[in-house]
Amino acid sequence: MPVIEVETEINADIKTCFDLARDVDFYKKSIKNTNEIPVDGKMVGLVEKGDYITWETTHLNFTQHLTLKVTEFKEPFLFVDEMVKGKFKSYKHEHIFKNHQNKTLMIDRFYFESANGIFGKIIDVLFLKRHMKKLLIERNIKLKAKAETL
Repeated sequence: MPVIEVETEINADIKTCFDLARDVDFYKKSIKNTNEIPVDGKMVGLVEKGDYITWETTHLNFTQHLTLKVTEFKEPFLFVDEMVKGKFKSYKHEHIFKNHQNKTLMIDRFYFESANGIFGKIIDVLFLKRHMKKLLIERNIKLKAKAETL
């Protein structure tokens, strides 16, 4: 199963970074290029443990619906969202926050696996892993910029 890990050092307090990362409204603004919109569940505000969100999203020219549930939550250090319905075989995103030299170290650890057997594995390696990492980095740049101005 492919894993992507992205670390971002942010010159802001851990609570600010944690809250921005779980803010549905900020998330929508930070990923406009994929046209992700919440269509069901927690559609505004800050996600908490047990919340569900169904996103309509377009990746690699395919539109899909992806329902995620916040399965772990330890404020302000960790929250995890996992797919409960969607096109992936598996999908888990750990959002980890650590105090680090008077800054916050934000770590995204994203586990995923496409459906469709060997064909899905080829798509994961050739396209999807690079695409998803790029999205995480772009979003984290926006989160860092916002957090450092608050």
